[in-house]
Amino acid sequence: MEDLIRHEGQINQQLARYGVKFGIYKDGQFHERLFPFDTIPRIITAAEWTTLEKGLAQRVRALNCFLRDIYGEKRILANGVVPEDFVYRSPGYLPACEGIVPPGGVYSHISGIDLVKGKDGVWYILEDNLRIPSGASYPLIARELCRRCSPETFRRHPVVDNRGYGELLRKTMDSVNTGGINGVFTPGRYNAAYFEHAFLAEKAGAVLAESGDLYVRDSQLYYRSTQGDEKVGAIYRRVSDEYMDPLCFEPSSLIGIPNLMAAYRAGNVAVLNAFGNGAADDKGIYYFVPRMIRYYLGEEPILSNAPTYLPIEDKDRQYILDHLDSLVIKDVAEAGGYGVVFGSKLTKEQLADMRETILARPRRFIAQEVVDFQDLPIRDNGETVERKADLRAFVLSGAEDTVVWPSGLTRFSRNPDSFIVNSSQGGGFKDTWILSR
Repeated sequence: MEDLIRHEGQINQQLARYGVKFGIYKDGQFHERLFPFDTIPRIITAAEWTTLEKGLAQRVRALNCFLRDIYGEKRILANGVVPEDFVYRSPGYLPACEGIVPPGGVYSHISGIDLVKGKDGVWYILEDNLRIPSGASYPLIARELCRRCSPETFRRHPVVDNRGYGELLRKTMDSVNTGGINGVFTPGRYNAAYFEHAFLAEKAGAVLAESGDLYVRDSQLYYRSTQGDEKVGAIYRRVSDEYMDPLCFEPSSLIGIPNLMAAYRAGNVAVLNAFGNGAADDKGIYYFVPRMIRYYLGEEPILSNAPTYLPIEDKDRQYILDHLDSLVIKDVAEAGGYGVVFGSKLTKEQLADMRETILARPRRFIAQEVVDFQDLPIRDNGETVERKADLRAFVLSGAEDTVVWPSGLTRFSRNPDSFIVNSSQGGGFKDTWILSR
């Protein structure tokens, strides 16, 4: 570890040279900045990882079952395990996806599951990101540069190699490919995660394409190349659902692919992740994931949710109103650390306003107990200090299996008084070491 700290200046210079950036929109303007990297890694023991790996794979399998069910037979709704109107009122539920079974039957191919480790030693799931989760490229490039600057560090420590992510991504795409090349679909260089789009396309051996590079003819997606047009069998999209096809979703979208939905509906192209996945990573649906695991898999959940309450449930609603000043309130439609309100930071007037808002729109919110999660050491102006940190684990699901990448994106707050670690809120990142023994 000391070697990495000694080389931190050199490592960050290399990250800057490679353009490891994350864009932030602030006051309506796009600001591109280097993604702050901390050289002290998060370390997870082999035994701890074994439990996390099993729990993460279990959770994603259940979520894929849920998506297949709600757009198909709807058994979980008919049996009252999850309230029907709660699903259909989710902003992520897309009626256009009804009856569509994607190639291989997989909906969430790349799942980004956010966890924190409490000071009680228990890992808690905070969110399930099943639409376009970002972040895998950052620990990949950071590990590569750390290894280059300090190879002796990795000879001395039994760290599981994380360089296989590109191959895992390629295999996942290949397993659902309908015949043709693989592509990574990006909205362009002004997207916050454009560095990642280009980096992962290279690592997975896929073409990097924008909307002008792709078109649909006879319900088949094609890529315009210098060698002639080529069929696309799988497209890893980094564009939100509503902008993907202006003929099906948002008509004003200039970054989508007209008629893509027709090609997808015909089964001629796999879209990673599938359209309509937002119905399962809605923050309100999160409340029901333990039930899904029991219902679909017949198993007890290996990993725990943070203690969560739903305002639509009478008992939960009363608890929320009675304890509002100690809970975290989350807007289910928001992401990236936005729409998160700590009741302890509200004035009496603001608490009264929040109560009225929750009563008027109970489907819009969830409430959670504040998980006092662990601080990790980071370097700040030459000193070692401690800051809150979470972990985004990446689970890849192909037609045959579900694999948890033995690495992950550890994000930390740069503010000593903040629990918000999101990159879009100015947080930094560090490598995650999974020990082999």
